[in-house]
Amino acid sequence: MENIIRDNVREVLTRIESAATRVGRDPGSVTLLAATKNRSPEEVIDAAGAGVRVAGENRVQELMAKREAVGGVVEWHFIGHLQRNKVKQVLGVVELIHSVDSVSLALDIGERAEMQGLAQGVLLQVNVSGEDTKSGFEPEELRGVLHRLAGVKGLKLEGLSTIAPMVEDPEECRWVFRELALLFEDAKGREEGARMRVLSMGMTGDFEVAVEEGSTCVRVGTALFGPRYDSRVG
Repeated sequence: MENIIRDNVREVLTRIESAATRVGRDPGSVTLLAATKNRSPEEVIDAAGAGVRVAGENRVQELMAKREAVGGVVEWHFIGHLQRNKVKQVLGVVELIHSVDSVSLALDIGERAEMQGLAQGVLLQVNVSGEDTKSGFEPEELRGVLHRLAGVKGLKLEGLSTIAPMVEDPEECRWVFRELALLFEDAKGREEGARMRVLSMGMTGDFEVAVEEGSTCVRVGTALFGPRYDSRVG
């Protein structure tokens, strides 16, 4: 398994480099995040050994267990939907929360982080595609949200994220990535408390298009580890 993951990491990094080069970007400006949902700690360690430096988990319980098992070989991010009653468990544990999708969640994170003497890095999730099945801020409300949250103590507004529709042809997602990139550029420098340094978009099926449109962080699971196997369902 180690050799397979190593080869997969090399291939994905090569594809990121090619996509970035096509549009005149520095490949080093794109972070490869290993999406570890339903993956074992051993697989995470193998990915780290192949050069992956950042891992993202969708579930709080799995995050805590894997973080303890693998030690400090990767920097952890939280990339799933975060329930407010789980906020205190991830504060200070992850470098970034990619999925802040409401003002109330952001305020809760900020309040709890401030109480602990922390400043938690977060990304605001934007529902660019407008799908009912996806959470996130509407594009047209983003300026107001940034203004509301930029001065909240305990929060570090580091950027934006989105999840594109699941389609066979990644070109069909290009408009989603392009629109988020425009929102990202618009947000830069708009509010003093918003750094806007991370644009998290692109997954296994579409990360090359996302890189071409400006992504600085792609969340890749299947292309690194192979198809998922969830032991909880047999």
